[in-house]
Amino acid sequence: MLFTLRRTKLHFPPKITLFPLPKLHLSTLPHNPTRPLSQLDINNLILSHYHHGKFHNLLQKVISLPTFLLTSCHNLKPHNHDKNKNTLNLDFVSTHFLSLQQLSFQLSTNQFDVKGCIFIEGKSLVLPNLKLKVVIEAVRMVLECIYDDRFMTFCYGGRTDMGRHTAIRYLKNSVENPTWWFTVCLNPAKFENKHVDKLCKVMEEKISDEALIGLIRRLFECGIVSIELGGVCLGRGFPQECGLSSILINVYFNSFDKEIQELRLKTSRENPRVDANEFGEGYSGNAFFKPLKIYAVRYLDEILVITSGTKIMTMDLKSRLVQNVEKNMEFGVDKVKTVIHSATSEKIEFLGMELQAVKPSVLHPPMSPKAIRARKKYRRQKEVKALELRNAKETNRKKLGMKIFTHVFKKMKRANSVKTDFQIESEVNQIFDSWGEEVMQDYLESVDDRWDWHRMLSAGDFLSLKSVRDQLPRELVDAYDNFQEQVDRYLNPVKAKRMLEEQVKRAEEEEERKYSDQTVADLTKLCIKVEAPLEIVKKAVKLFGFTNHMGRPRPISFLMVLEDTDIIKWYAGIGKRWLDFFCCCHNFKKLKIIVSYHLRFSCILTLAEKHESSKKEAIRHYTKDLKVSDVNGVEEVHFPTEREVKMMGDNDLIDPKPVDGSLGMALIRLATDEPSYRCAAHFCDRRDTTVYRIRLLQNLLNLDPLDRSKWVPGMGAIHENLNKRCIPLCSDHISELYLGRLTLQDTDYASLLHVD
Repeated sequence: MLFTLRRTKLHFPPKITLFPLPKLHLSTLPHNPTRPLSQLDINNLILSHYHHGKFHNLLQKVISLPTFLLTSCHNLKPHNHDKNKNTLNLDFVSTHFLSLQQLSFQLSTNQFDVKGCIFIEGKSLVLPNLKLKVVIEAVRMVLECIYDDRFMTFCYGGRTDMGRHTAIRYLKNSVENPTWWFTVCLNPAKFENKHVDKLCKVMEEKISDEALIGLIRRLFECGIVSIELGGVCLGRGFPQECGLSSILINVYFNSFDKEIQELRLKTSRENPRVDANEFGEGYSGNAFFKPLKIYAVRYLDEILVITSGTKIMTMDLKSRLVQNVEKNMEFGVDKVKTVIHSATSEKIEFLGMELQAVKPSVLHPPMSPKAIRARKKYRRQKEVKALELRNAKETNRKKLGMKIFTHVFKKMKRANSVKTDFQIESEVNQIFDSWGEEVMQDYLESVDDRWDWHRMLSAGDFLSLKSVRDQLPRELVDAYDNFQEQVDRYLNPVKAKRMLEEQVKRAEEEEERKYSDQTVADLTKLCIKVEAPLEIVKKAVKLFGFTNHMGRPRPISFLMVLEDTDIIKWYAGIGKRWLDFFCCCHNFKKLKIIVSYHLRFSCILTLAEKHESSKKEAIRHYTKDLKVSDVNGVEEVHFPTEREVKMMGDNDLIDPKPVDGSLGMALIRLATDEPSYRCAAHFCDRRDTTVYRIRLLQNLLNLDPLDRSKWVPGMGAIHENLNKRCIPLCSDHISELYLGRLTLQDTDYASLLHVD
């Protein structure tokens, strides 16, 4: 079936042909103005406009610079796993995408028309074009340089190297002995005019630039920046989220973070850490001091507060924070969900994971008796194998030595000399020296053999008698004494036996110390255990059709129109996102089973049903690792293999995107008679593209993401107005989108097509 496609019409302001460029500060520009700026150049450029405690003329003197806009384009371009890693330059962007000189003139003269760079999908979804995205990214870069160092250390999200896993790592490594905790849950609410006014007043404390503040206001008025707190759409890569939302949330909540920090510092001053040296001489070290502390973590609109004090103190802290959110932040708080929980007996949900305070032995349990027996058995097997190998070496040495001596004896018997064409004396000496060293090393390691030889060489010798020694020459007596010294030095087993006994004793003492330390830690210390919500993951797997009502893998019918490689990539993108997101959890092994079994065999069953074959035939063709061949016949593996899944663990400090975007969307290839379009990925100039239709699973399954009884708790969804929209993508970027490395945020919304 062929479709006729039309591109969304955009209304742009009249084209400007002649315009002067803004005045540039040559001392702050890099040597090559056609290349993106480095982070150091950006910082120096922005700090050069800091005077009298404020930043001045940032829009006209910084953001409007062509090189700064080029750097914004460079940030928007997909870099991860991109085969075309050529750095953008000014001529390339201006020729193929948008004129940065014209945009620079519009920003410097405050003539930039925000409304002319937007288009509306459906009735409520407002999306920016690529030109406006470049401006938004440039504004974000400026705000990041100004405010990033001013944010609190427990402020995560929308910051470089301060993502979800960094927050979880802080909770696992820094929080000690938590007793009570609570989350400040906000009621679902959007940023209104009063919040925008307050946000602008906060920014005016550091920024003296009416043009920049006015630009941010216009972004709110047009609906480009639409911040909804208390929802599940922030930080997930959805197209309805603006790239400026995260840092504006952090700027708005910075005063709230400062109050929490003041409370933490006040509590630390009132409850200082006690040093053991401050006690008297009679202190035995059996008393443990647990200082009162307050911990806090905020990821965008998710706030977690932990205390190690009493419940009354925690209740006072909660009341104060809730009052601050309601009065100063002017947002409502869900009093039902903002409840104090016991850290030891109740789990709490935060960042899509479950937290609970446990003993250290729960996180690092001791070896079970069965594991100890297995380890001893394994060590015995290693010793037996080593003994067999040593005996085999000795047998081979004897055989080889007899062959050499037999050969030499025959030569000597026949010709009374050994004549060879090669000088092998050094090689033979080296072989015998190595044999001798190995034999002596093995021999000296045996205490029993050394004891027998020492007893034979030192006991009952007549040369030890004084009457005999007086009658012998002095040289012979000295030689005998020297020989006895060497025998005592190398063959006396008393010292070696004492060393072995000391090693055994130290090992026993080390085991006792570890056991005592672990027992004391279990009685005096609490740590945080982070777990993946397996029930929610299983519900998502069942809801989207990976398993049937009995929990067994099943095929997904609407994926059968895709190519085999695209089917595998779609499953691989979901599996990798789940593994990357929950790799820091304690029950990560159980999540591996869901990915390695349910998703893998659902993919195999989908391929089998597509080709009308059995599961065994599909496994025989694709193998369990789901191998496919590319155009050149080279095998590729996109889905994580069973060995890779088994070896996965806690990764670096990253901020992985949740699985919502990949799980709730499928891209179906269309057959069209229209000419090829340019790829919709940011700054990709390829035209060998294919048109794909966006199909949202909530529409296919007739589900409402706002219905919490039917939808997966804590999971967001792409805006429904993008359902059945079409998008042109090249082969590289459609692969990255399937694999979950890109999101719809990395595409130009102006490239969306409509089916007539």
